[in-house]
Amino acid sequence: MKYNNITIAGSGVLGYQIAFQVAFHGFRVRVYDINDEVLEKAKAKFDILSESYKDDLKAIDEQLKLTFNNLSYTSDIAEAVKDADLVIESVPENPKIKISFYESLAKVAPAKTVFATNSSTMLPSQFAEATGRPKQFLALHFANEIWKHNTAEIMGHPNTDKDVFNDVVAFAKSIGMLALPLHKEQPGYIINSILVPVFMAGLELLVKDVADPETIDKTWMKGTGAPAGPCGMLDTVGLTTAYNVFKMIASKTDDETKSKIPIYLEENFISKNKLGVSTGEGFYKYPNPAYKNENFLK
Repeated sequence: MKYNNITIAGSGVLGYQIAFQVAFHGFRVRVYDINDEVLEKAKAKFDILSESYKDDLKAIDEQLKLTFNNLSYTSDIAEAVKDADLVIESVPENPKIKISFYESLAKVAPAKTVFATNSSTMLPSQFAEATGRPKQFLALHFANEIWKHNTAEIMGHPNTDKDVFNDVVAFAKSIGMLALPLHKEQPGYIINSILVPVFMAGLELLVKDVADPETIDKTWMKGTGAPAGPCGMLDTVGLTTAYNVFKMIASKTDDETKSKIPIYLEENFISKNKLGVSTGEGFYKYPNPAYKNENFLK
């Protein structure tokens, strides 16, 4: 394996999961974030996450001890990447933030380091030049709850080196992922090309006052057999991420209903710190949301 030292930049909803999954599979992982306070919160989330690994993967204490030993933390970007073979970026879904991050990263990362973005909706070609190493840059996208929904979508841009692409596919497999290589750039990859329209449809029903969140979710769950509906899934994804995605969509359309979606999310959730599972409340209250109740569909 060409990659031994992995840096995860960003310890938010997906970043901390990626870090733990990579460390669980034996790699040395540095977790980078903007300050030590944020990193302390990540450490607390790792303790909770280890319980999920016990429950869902039947991980034993020795495996988890080794996982924690593989993790280190820093808010110094140069320190974070000083010997990195691969950096997986999971910073907020905002083009300006990502470009600024890559411009800073390019100045301090070794020449060998491959950069990968975990962006859910944006194309790697949007950031390739900012990385200063476009041939060593691509997208590596994970689904939420990656230890269970263990998919990794690998998507290059037109100038990504094929060997780098293949190395990242191999890396994804080595951390327990079902590697899903894409042949060309596609906004939203495969999973979000399917999911975002579902989320949008659910949110459009809400902003038009057609139905409430529970009714929308019941309809989807009963009709498809899915374990959660659009609103429950949005809580898991994180409503800040959803807000950023739908704000971007709204900026590119004249559709009045689509333009109301980010306003609805801002007024009802973002401004009230109801960001989904991460804050204990979004459309539902956690850790025991109504849609997981055995009587929800009765």
